[in-house]
Amino acid sequence: MPWRAPAIIMTGVMRSSSTRRSWRTAFAPPEPQPSTRICDHPGCRREAEHRAPRSRQQLDEYYWFCLDHVREYNAAWDYYAGMKPEEIEAETRKDTTWQRPTWPLGMQMGKRRFSFTIHDPFDVMDHETDEPRRKPRVPATPEEEAMMVLGLAGPLTHDILKARYKELVKRHHPDANNGDKEAEERFKRINQAYNTLKASLASG
Repeated sequence: MPWRAPAIIMTGVMRSSSTRRSWRTAFAPPEPQPSTRICDHPGCRREAEHRAPRSRQQLDEYYWFCLDHVREYNAAWDYYAGMKPEEIEAETRKDTTWQRPTWPLGMQMGKRRFSFTIHDPFDVMDHETDEPRRKPRVPATPEEEAMMVLGLAGPLTHDILKARYKELVKRHHPDANNGDKEAEERFKRINQAYNTLKASLASG
């Protein structure tokens, strides 16, 4: 018979000789536990999800309430509690300007003077316009108005005044205009202007 190698019988299960373990699992941080805020109302243990200011002087500090107790707190809240009527009025006025200081229009605060300049790189504002600047209009004197009614200008004498008056009377007399109302009104203004200038020449 041909020779055969003896069979080797293996007993047990083959295991890995490596004992290394992953460090990731051992040092992983614990998952954060959700924190629950408890209602600040005495005796209430429900979750608080709604905030409310502690007082008028502590508007940036809050109580935390559940829904029922924040409704109760808001219903009893009075911002002006303990204030006098004049203090309430002053507070209301400040609220209309967002608590900013104000002063009457045209007054300078703290005697500060303001200077305003215009950025004019092309020197446009340095040149005068073609239109002359208008001077403040001075009311005309009675003599000047009378001169305009009679159409006179320049130095005035008794002879010039009398000649112009006769000319205008002949032109605007009501009889010469068939009783026209406008002509009658012009005639009245002519007589009044003549008397004004006549009196002025007599007094001068």
